Amino acid sequence: MGAIIRKIVTVVEETHREMGQAVAPPTRRAAAVAVIENPFAGRYVEDLSALIAIGEELGELLAKKAVAALRIEGPSAHSYGKAAAVGADGELEHAAAILHPKMGAPVRKVLGKGAALIPSSKKRGGVGCTLDIPLGHKDAAFVRSHFDGMEVQINDAPRANEIVVALAVTDSGRPLPRVGGLTVGEIKGDDGLR
Repeated sequence: MGAIIRKIVTVVEETHREMGQAVAPPTRRAAAVAVIENPFAGRYVEDLSALIAIGEELGELLAKKAVAALRIEGPSAHSYGKAAAVGADGELEHAAAILHPKMGAPVRKVLGKGAALIPSSKKRGGVGCTLDIPLGHKDAAFVRSHFDGMEVQINDAPRANEIVVALAVTDSGRPLPRVGGLTVGEIKGDDGLR
């Protein structure tokens, strides 16, 4: 069983100025969001392997859409993050099944690497609920300039029997970062931390 997709929304955010200061080049982040039918809405199901497979399918699809929206090659991506919101008839474990076991591998394949864990969040919410997608550098979790997040909202989702699944990708860190820590130039990318 594959994902039954009602809609896909892609959002690109560019920041050109922050606190009166120019951000050059602008920082950019994109979120690709799929609104899918929850095959297990309204009932308890022990075996969530169908949702795990949907996570794998959506990992590749959403990563390709986010990278295309930024007009970059996958390996040029800096940060990533993922999130899901289940409608009222879903459970948090449905979001976890999509986000965790198999979604990461196809995302990393599209991005050409990804030694760090993909930050994630999950929630239950009604139509128009906001998703906060946490972001972190794809190859080194300790790069503070890339501790960030992206907020997305789909005005008509999730309906009670749906799941909203989002993947965000950036081509940079936060605008005007200055809190120290490991820099992008110092990344080794071996252990996902440094």
